Amino acid sequence: MPRSLDEMVSTGTAKLTRKAAAMSSSWNAAKSRMKTGYGTMPFGPTRKANYNAGVDAATHRVDVDKWARNWRAKMAE
Repeated sequence: MPRSLDEMVSTGTAKLTRKAAAMSSSWNAAKSRMKTGYGTMPFGPTRKANYNAGVDAATHRVDVDKWARNWRAKMAE
């Protein structure tokens, strides 16, 4: 018997919830690579400094409810 859309959303949200901390940790670990990669672009020092400040100030967040709403809407089409 195929699973219902509600069951699939429930499974997906549970998986995302379990992975959320690791995703945020990986994103934070990638900040230095983001800044290094952007630093190779042909932008001026002010733009690069602003980018670096933005990356340093940014935080990764996982919005499980938003994912569930969007996934459900996409699959219901």
